[in-house]
Amino acid sequence: MNKITLITFLSLFLGACSASKYVSDVSSSDFSWLSILPLKPYKADTPQGSVLRRFTINQLKTGMSKRQVQDIIGQPSIIDPFHNNQWDYIHYTTLGSGDIVNYRLILTFTEGKLSNINTDGIGSLPEMTDKEKAQGVAHIAEKKRLEEVRIAEKETEATIAEERRVAKEKTEAKIEGGNRITKAKEEAHTAKEKIQTKALE
Repeated sequence: MNKITLITFLSLFLGACSASKYVSDVSSSDFSWLSILPLKPYKADTPQGSVLRRFTINQLKTGMSKRQVQDIIGQPSIIDPFHNNQWDYIHYTTLGSGDIVNYRLILTFTEGKLSNINTDGIGSLPEMTDKEKAQGVAHIAEKKRLEEVRIAEKETEATIAEERRVAKEKTEAKIEGGNRITKAKEEAHTAKEKIQTKALE
């Protein structure tokens, strides 16, 4: 039993020595695994400035207030203290691949209302996805529906106001007519009393 154990141990030991020699021979050769592996250091994207999307930019409409604009696309990157009627949204990103993405959106306000949307500098922005396009169509349809509801409500309010005005005028006219009749009766009664008084004299 001890001989079998000894033989097994020696065979494993000799096998390890031969494997060690093989690995040593390979590692000492001119072959290098690093020469075939595409090892590159990872570089994260480095974004700076305002992050915009075409979907949100398309929601901007002239006539909006500054607060409404901020609610949609956030604070501008730059507000010139000498020209606070212009807001600049500037973005600059260095991608890990080394490519550079930059864009600039310029908004102009007149008397606190958005008057011009300059999108000449946003050519590098990705196009809208199909989902965003569908959302844009739905947003326009919903906005149109709400506008129609608003117009209908204003027309209803105007109709009710007109009906109230006419009813008020009729009531006032009725009251005034009744007052005239009462006054005429009182004047006739007074005149009659005067005639009777003179007749008694």
